[in-house]
Amino acid sequence: MEFRILAPTGALGAGFDADAFRRGVDARPHVIACDAGSTDSGPSALGSGIPKLSSQAVARDLRLLLRARAELGVPLIIGSCGTSGRDVGVDGVAALARAIAADEGLHFKLGLIYADQSPARLQALHDAGRIRPLANAPAIDRDLFARGHTVAMMGVEPIQAALRDGCDVILAGRASDTALFAAIPDLYGADPGLTWHMAKTIECGAACAVPPSANGLLVHLRDDHFDVTTLAEGSRLTPRSVAAHTLYENADPFRVVEPSGTLDTTDATYEAVDERTVRVRGARYLEADGYTNKLEGAELVGHQTVIIGGVRDRVVIERLPELLPLAKKYFEAKILDVFGGEVDPGTVDIDYRLYGAGAVLAGSEPAAPHPRELGVLITVTAPEQSTAHAVATFVAHASSHLPIPEYDGLVSTLAYPHSPPETDRGALYRFTLNHVATGVTPTELFRTVTEEL
Repeated sequence: MEFRILAPTGALGAGFDADAFRRGVDARPHVIACDAGSTDSGPSALGSGIPKLSSQAVARDLRLLLRARAELGVPLIIGSCGTSGRDVGVDGVAALARAIAADEGLHFKLGLIYADQSPARLQALHDAGRIRPLANAPAIDRDLFARGHTVAMMGVEPIQAALRDGCDVILAGRASDTALFAAIPDLYGADPGLTWHMAKTIECGAACAVPPSANGLLVHLRDDHFDVTTLAEGSRLTPRSVAAHTLYENADPFRVVEPSGTLDTTDATYEAVDERTVRVRGARYLEADGYTNKLEGAELVGHQTVIIGGVRDRVVIERLPELLPLAKKYFEAKILDVFGGEVDPGTVDIDYRLYGAGAVLAGSEPAAPHPRELGVLITVTAPEQSTAHAVATFVAHASSHLPIPEYDGLVSTLAYPHSPPETDRGALYRFTLNHVATGVTPTELFRTVTEEL
């Protein structure tokens, strides 16, 4: 038994080399699968419903995938549509698929799998004790679910149900990245350890290649091993680069948890077949005692305006650490003076990050830096955008003329590359959940709609 699985790119819309993709198509894969989302870039896409990548970029990739699917007559599976996997993301990619199908004269059965969770359903799960925290999860209560937006992460089962229903193109909401690639081999009885290890290896396309890229990988999955091959010219795979991908987004590279069980790669081996292909054996899949679906939530917590500046004056750089706390106290008083009782200073956060002086490690640099110049990012966060912008205007003004004891008179302390220096960044979201729903059936939290195009 052999399954050929084509992963054209690590993220729909990230772009991929068309010639490399053609090599994968020419190998006659049994399925084309592609991830379209992630939580890597933060909670904004989940909270707002706005995808990270543009519709133009997604449409470019999707057009090539739909053409190849029609040529091969095999399923195309795309998961976590719209970055977050929200229903609106599925609908957005579906609209692109319909437009491309009409333009290209393509015909297929489309399956849409939705992953949004209503507050009422989540509150019922919470009240029944069926929402369990994962490591370092925040404390939650039932009121949380009405304040934000929550999706459940599906495994292979909803995708397999759509395949059994004859869907040619499946656009799924939030899904385990690996489920997209494991769905067909698992459906037809391939070795589960090899299946899930293969899926983990190719979930991000050629991210495990040397050098990493947005291009694709092709897998030949057989009875006792799988071969993974990089498709782009000038790229290669090594046993080390393939093995290292089990550490990506995992604290333990030997245990990768899925809704139905855990992939155990402790005994896996990696062997170079040639410069572009690695052969993998030995992983096991341990079935879970009970099925779970991870829940991901985000809520609006404010609005932000940002100011970017810079300074190269040595004296100013040395004085900033002591001046900025004083400036913040001044701004608290200024907010009361300007807004009266309409704005509570406690609801407004003014944050300075000094790039070049430990901003990335947030004050945890092992040795004190001595920069010649600093980049300064000022972020003002408030309940309303208008408040954030108004506060930012006097923060920017005052920050450009901080009092420097060594200098007489008015001096310029920060230089701004933009005029005006204030840029409204918009809504700010935070993740609210790191939990799983327990005691669920594999398809309970998802719903599927089909249509003929």
